[in-house]
Amino acid sequence: MKQIKSYVLDINTVKDPRGCLSSLEATQDIPIEIKRIFYMHHVVTDRGGHAHIDTDQVIIAMSGTINIRLFDGTNTEEYILNDCTKGLYVPRLTFTDLYDFSPDAVCLVLANTHYDMKKSLRNMHDYLEYINNENHE
Repeated sequence: MKQIKSYVLDINTVKDPRGCLSSLEATQDIPIEIKRIFYMHHVVTDRGGHAHIDTDQVIIAMSGTINIRLFDGTNTEEYILNDCTKGLYVPRLTFTDLYDFSPDAVCLVLANTHYDMKKSLRNMHDYLEYINNENHE
């Protein structure tokens, strides 16, 4: 049985009397080269609801709480992100739903590609059709 290849990663964090400093280095601390960074805040409804054909991402809850559901066509995994020293690696071709954002949630996303809407599957029907009709391993 195929398994979703997502996982939670620890973000390098140094704490001293002044506070905390967290850092990420592409391809060293996270498994991707960063080509795009975006963040969501003041979210009032669910986000995601799509999959990227060629984009791998790392999702970090910089503030607040975010619930994430991942689906690979067979398996579903759910995560609660609420610690800015943890990131969730989400590989390409994983259908992703983000939901139940707390009012103070800020969601940072690091991606290994530039944005191209034509390279995303914007609904479950298109996603299932794509993964069932192509060999993507």
